[in-house]
Amino acid sequence: MLIFEQSKANRFNRAQQPGEAVDLNKIPTEFRRQQSAEMPAVSELQAVRHYTRLSQKNFSIDTHFYPLGSCTMKYNPRACNSLAMQANFLGHHPLTPASHGQGFLQCVYELQEILKEATGMKGVSMQPMAGAQGEFAGLAMIRAYHDTRGDEGRTEILCPDAAHGTNPATAIMCGYTVCEIPTGDDGDVDLEALKAVVGPQTAGIMLTNPSTLGVFDRNIKEIANVVHAAGGLLYYDGANLNAILGKVKPGDMGFDVIHINLHKTFSTPHGGGGPGSGPVGVGERLLPFMPVPVVAKTDSNYRWLTEKDAPQSIGRLSANMGNSGIVLRAYIYARMLGREGMERVADYATLNANYLMVKLIEAGFEVALPERRATHEFIVTLKKLTKETGVSAMDVAKRLLDYGYHAPTTYFPLIVPECLLIEPTETESKEEIDGFVAALLAVKQEAYEDPDKVKSAPHTLPVKRLDDVRAARKPDLRWQATEKQKG
Repeated sequence: MLIFEQSKANRFNRAQQPGEAVDLNKIPTEFRRQQSAEMPAVSELQAVRHYTRLSQKNFSIDTHFYPLGSCTMKYNPRACNSLAMQANFLGHHPLTPASHGQGFLQCVYELQEILKEATGMKGVSMQPMAGAQGEFAGLAMIRAYHDTRGDEGRTEILCPDAAHGTNPATAIMCGYTVCEIPTGDDGDVDLEALKAVVGPQTAGIMLTNPSTLGVFDRNIKEIANVVHAAGGLLYYDGANLNAILGKVKPGDMGFDVIHINLHKTFSTPHGGGGPGSGPVGVGERLLPFMPVPVVAKTDSNYRWLTEKDAPQSIGRLSANMGNSGIVLRAYIYARMLGREGMERVADYATLNANYLMVKLIEAGFEVALPERRATHEFIVTLKKLTKETGVSAMDVAKRLLDYGYHAPTTYFPLIVPECLLIEPTETESKEEIDGFVAALLAVKQEAYEDPDKVKSAPHTLPVKRLDDVRAARKPDLRWQATEKQKG
């Protein structure tokens, strides 16, 4: 039931109203409402119960296992939230002079240094507000680098066919055309295909390593050599940094720029459209073009570097310095982990993924690359199940909700038919993973014994199976009172 449907005329919730009435005379006439807003008339208790019930209907990391491949939906430590919400941080105005915010600037500076060390980059900017904006910053810096050199013939970005969809989209937003590179049967980028297309038109290549197929590309150094020899640069999509944190650095692989999803690898809040943060790290060639401001340290003092300090910068991507609350949470998480803790992130992320992959193989599931060791994620293909029962990967995903598990990523990467991209993350226990295996096996058995039950799932949630196309194209997002409710 909508909260509007609980509304009754002349019912009020005065306890939550502002203490002083607003002086309407201070609001310009053109900005004032001509009629009252349609708001529900409910009591405070009704409002509390309504929103509490809504929250209890949500799937969330606090309540359920979320094995979303390439999204790293892992636990966010409460200590990070509580420390980042200390009064002095919350009360720090973004326009406060640097002399009055040395503690905050120190935190940002130290996170910059931690991320530089973890990725092998020469500089880091905390400006981008999301991974996709970090991608945009990376490509914008690559373009600025080529333009500054007068190398304006470089109009093409290379993307593997298993790339995240945001990669080609970002390249096009930055004015490039996209050339797709096929993946070999072994899961690695097809080197011969790459060599055949690089040339004076190549601005760069966008990769994530490990790839979205869940394997580490064994030819990464040769890929870097091929692209660099052609005059292009390498961009690293940091979505899959979880698998290599503390083990190997993108800078050592030959990458020139990287975006880092703090809401993935560094365990800040994730989902629901935000909040996010996608800092960018750069190698020597792109240092002059980093987005500003960034924090610099002189002796024992910290200050902002702006356009005056970096005249070739691509500029600002967000108000002030980015999503400061998320940056602080990531800084606290990184300090809690320490160097050894970061290595354990990769250890347990890959251990959990490989354990889960083996258990599913033993249960009769088919994986996309059975000869390869998984990294932090892997792919199960349900093409045999679909052929024999008519039950699709999406049907299985919907049915898993009835068992109390959020579905893995479905139908991505597109090159694997009827696929589930599964990432258990390092924060899940063996018992939780075993329970997920049991649920998948139960759904598989249902697909053969009662396929209609799986095809019509979910059955236990407040919202049943939706018409996905209609929901996307004709969403019903606005409530309007009936004449009876108005009366």
